[in-house]
Amino acid sequence: MNKRLDGLDILRGFAIALMIIFHISYDLNYFDYIDINITQDSFWINFRIVIVTLFLFAVGVSLALTHKDGIKWSKVKKRVIILGISAILISIVTYIIFPNEWVYFGIIHSILILSIIGLLFINRPYLALTIAILILIGYNFFNFNMHPIFNYLQKPLHLPKYTVDLAPIIPWLNVVLFGIALVAFKLEHKVFNIKLFRYNNPFLNILKIMGRHSLLIYMIHQPIIFGILYVIYQIK
Repeated sequence: MNKRLDGLDILRGFAIALMIIFHISYDLNYFDYIDINITQDSFWINFRIVIVTLFLFAVGVSLALTHKDGIKWSKVKKRVIILGISAILISIVTYIIFPNEWVYFGIIHSILILSIIGLLFINRPYLALTIAILILIGYNFFNFNMHPIFNYLQKPLHLPKYTVDLAPIIPWLNVVLFGIALVAFKLEHKVFNIKLFRYNNPFLNILKIMGRHSLLIYMIHQPIIFGILYVIYQIK
C-alpha cells in the first residue's frame, strides 16, 4: 500500500478552500449582495483556472500512485461508481436550480472521464508528457479545443448555451498527464515532501483533512452556502 503524501492532501485541500471562496463569491453575486462579473472578469477566470489545475494535477498524481504497480480494477470500479453518481447528482440539482445554465460536463464529470483515460498512460511517462505538451501547444496556439463538439451536440442534446461549470477533456487532459508523468519519473516525493508541507501547524493540518475528504466537501459545501444565502435573501 502506498503511503499517503501529506503534501498532496494539502494541495488538494488548498484547491477545495479556493473552490469554497469561489462559490461564496458566486453565490453572493447571484443574490446581489456584491456586484462582480465572475464569468468575464480576468481575475475570476484565472482564479477558476488555478482551482481546476490544482484539482486535476492532484488527480493525475493520485491516479499514478494508486496504479503504479498495476491497475487495481476494484478501485477503478469504486471510483467510477462514486464519481458517476456524484456527476449525475450535480447535473440533476443544477438543472433544477439553474435550468438554463445547468452543469452537463463540469469538474466532477471531467475527473470521472479523465480518471479512465489516464489509466492508458500509467507508467508511460514519455507518452504522457508528449501528449500533455502537444495539447498545451495546440490549445494555446492553434485553437485546439472541444468547442465545436459541444456546439454540435448542443441542439440534439438540448444543452444550455452557457453552463455554470464546464471542464472539457481538452485542454484539461494535459494537467492530469503532467501529474501522471511526475509520478512515473519518480518525482512525487521531491515535490510533495518539501519543507513547506512538513510544517506541523493547524492551518496545514486543516488543509490536509480537507484534502482527504475533498469529494465530500465538494459535494456538500455549495448546497449549504447557497441554501443559507437563499434563506437570508428570502427573509431580509
